[in-house]
Amino acid sequence: MQRSVIRYASIRPRREPLRRRLRELAQTRVSYGYRRLHVLLRREGWTVNHKLVHRLYTEEGLTQKRKGPRRRKSAVTRALRPQASAPNERWAMDFIHDTLASGNTIRVLSVVDVFTRECVALIPQLKFRGEDVARCLSIAGTARGLPTVIQADNGIGRSPCDAGQPAEFTSKALDHWAYWNHVRLDFSRPGKPTDNAHIESFHNSVRREC
Repeated sequence: MQRSVIRYASIRPRREPLRRRLRELAQTRVSYGYRRLHVLLRREGWTVNHKLVHRLYTEEGLTQKRKGPRRRKSAVTRALRPQASAPNERWAMDFIHDTLASGNTIRVLSVVDVFTRECVALIPQLKFRGEDVARCLSIAGTARGLPTVIQADNGIGRSPCDAGQPAEFTSKALDHWAYWNHVRLDFSRPGKPTDNAHIESFHNSVRREC
């Protein structure tokens, strides 16, 4: 037998618990690559380096296909959300977009309490960054406290020319803010606005009344 056809067969364990948790995180954080998933795993107490996460990430077929049709990115299994049982337990946020008479676009960050349907924040600006969203949430939380979960759109599955793509919600700045404030970000599935139906209903009311 030629030496060139001989390959080493690894005897290392497959790390099934780590693989399973990596798949779960990749299903809920669709826009995250292996580096940001590695940060999430380290936060949960997994003592792994980014090289191991990249190898498992590749072996599990989780590598993002940037040029694939977006309907494949939408095929993400998702468990049913538990219903909010108390005020200030779960918030929902999104952006309202409009155009001024001058032709400039304006964005309004809206935050709603899912249980009480109360508007927690309604802040207009010409531009928003992830740091701006975090600052607005901190201001809203000073008077009533921050929730356990905040629902948001994940910003994946829309065309680049769509002004409604909220990349600020998936930014590193907001992710760090949520981690240090013990708030879990619950992202919607790509192309599924019904996953965040409370905020969509509120936006209809705002456009109708304002």
